[in-house]
Amino acid sequence: MIEIKDKKDCCGCNACGDICPNNAIDFSTDIEGFWYPTVNQSKCIGCGLCNNICPVITQCKSKNVNDKKPVCYVAEHRSVEVVFSSTSGGMFSALAEYMYSHNGYVGGAVHNEDFSVSHFISNSKADLKRLRRSKDLQSNAEGFYKEVKGILDADKGVLVCGVPCQIAGLINYLGKDYDNLVTIDLICAGVNSPKVWRKYLDYIEELNSSHIIWTENKSKEYGWNNLTQKFIFEDGKEYFDTRKTSLFTHGYIESHLYCRPSCYDCRFKGFPRVSDITIGDFWGITNYSNNYNSDMGTSLVLINSKKGKDYFELIKKRINYEDADLDWALSGNPALSSSISILSDKRTEFFSDLDNLRFDQLIEKYSVSKKSHIKTYLRKLKKKLGFIRRVVNTTRLNPVALYQTIKYSGIKNLLKGKGILCGTNSHIKIDKTADLEFEGVLTFGRKEKFVRSKQESRLFVGKNATFKVLGDFEIDSDCELVVFENAELIIHGGKHSGSDANTGLCIICGEKIEILSDVGIGRKVTIRDTNGASHYINTTGYRPSRPIEIGEKAWICEAATIMPGVKIGRGAIVGGCSMVTKSVPAHAMVSGIPACVVQENVLWKW
Repeated sequence: MIEIKDKKDCCGCNACGDICPNNAIDFSTDIEGFWYPTVNQSKCIGCGLCNNICPVITQCKSKNVNDKKPVCYVAEHRSVEVVFSSTSGGMFSALAEYMYSHNGYVGGAVHNEDFSVSHFISNSKADLKRLRRSKDLQSNAEGFYKEVKGILDADKGVLVCGVPCQIAGLINYLGKDYDNLVTIDLICAGVNSPKVWRKYLDYIEELNSSHIIWTENKSKEYGWNNLTQKFIFEDGKEYFDTRKTSLFTHGYIESHLYCRPSCYDCRFKGFPRVSDITIGDFWGITNYSNNYNSDMGTSLVLINSKKGKDYFELIKKRINYEDADLDWALSGNPALSSSISILSDKRTEFFSDLDNLRFDQLIEKYSVSKKSHIKTYLRKLKKKLGFIRRVVNTTRLNPVALYQTIKYSGIKNLLKGKGILCGTNSHIKIDKTADLEFEGVLTFGRKEKFVRSKQESRLFVGKNATFKVLGDFEIDSDCELVVFENAELIIHGGKHSGSDANTGLCIICGEKIEILSDVGIGRKVTIRDTNGASHYINTTGYRPSRPIEIGEKAWICEAATIMPGVKIGRGAIVGGCSMVTKSVPAHAMVSGIPACVVQENVLWKW
């Protein structure tokens, strides 16, 4: 009969519940949100099977036959669409696609309707979207092992992916090696509490005043290195929580606050591995190979057994790959060989407050800051020195450029890193009655490649006009920004990535133009919300000026023209030389004169 005396001795794999012949084992959840087996004494027949297959008590048999030094590869799927939709380089998709194509079954972790996580298996390729991407929290596998065994006994091919303790639990449960089973374990840095995850989701929903209908880990839209959690809501809005903003990531990766107790003393680290193939993120790939886009995600692959080697040979045509040095891979992936460390002595207090405090209050109260006061000071000093360097590089210490920078920004704003940085040959005229607001830096007339160029940059803000810079935004030289009397131009700048405009930008604002965060603008783009105040056409409903909004993370390509009244949706792409005369849906690609939708559901990475 299984008995958990110390919680670190249970990894929560659920295998003991599936093996029990009399259904005497249930799982109860503790205050931390993790489940542990409880035995119904009246049903238990004392067979001992639960102890025999427990991967913590009984070493997994595969460790006796798998390679002590696996073959190591760096790899990525050949389809950029698959890489974009994956946690790292799309290796799991390549492995799963082959099994699906041969009428086999694929099992792994999926989000349930409430965004808890369970293990799931099917032979439908349509389920790959749910299965790929890591979930970073404990997955419930009750009933999963029984289902896998039934499929294997029916002589169907099966590919199963999970964290190492789950794979060990499966192999122990099966009791023998099945030729038609391929196992994959993930490089695991600990599984988080489902209860904490739900608390985080409740916080995100409260923050956005809408219910979540979809979420994915490590969205590539702001690059792999940003570790972005993407949320889609009932009201159609999207929200991105990057490694800089995500309180969940801070509590998990930086503070190690809410992983399962067994994860701090993991029995499944090192070599040999328990599975046929190990996959995970290839951290530090740029220091190892220049052949892979580090910010799109790259897979680390370890081949641990002959079966794994044979299967890898079958899927090679689906991937780009090259040999990698195992020791180097280990240096960037400590989770392969070491458990996570305990960084806080306030874990008990954290979980006591879990039901009482909002998630942001919890993290603020209990997270562990790795930054010392000295490091914090040095970081701030580095930021200030970086801004000074930026001032020098933009103005080139040209007296006119420096004068305009100080005149229109103000010394106080500049000391806070706000205002307008004027490049050489910049001409600025702002009426005294204009309303200026700076919460970021507008780099105006930037000259990076041709610093001695005489190209001009012109900014005019008329009487009672409003000009707001609400984040950092950079505009190259040979640009013209005109904000007419009583009009309003709002530039939000970068939020999760850079926001900039290439040379030749022309903005003509007669009513209101708003450019939201993380927008990219190509060369010679024109954005105008007015045809001229005195120009009229005898057309019903005609207005000489109509507001324009450029949505978050829109991409306006070279020589495109955005006409009055247009709203560009979030993440949309406007093709080169296009003339946009009507609004563009979110995540659509438009092209032509006039611009028409040529592709929908487009995602792109900065």
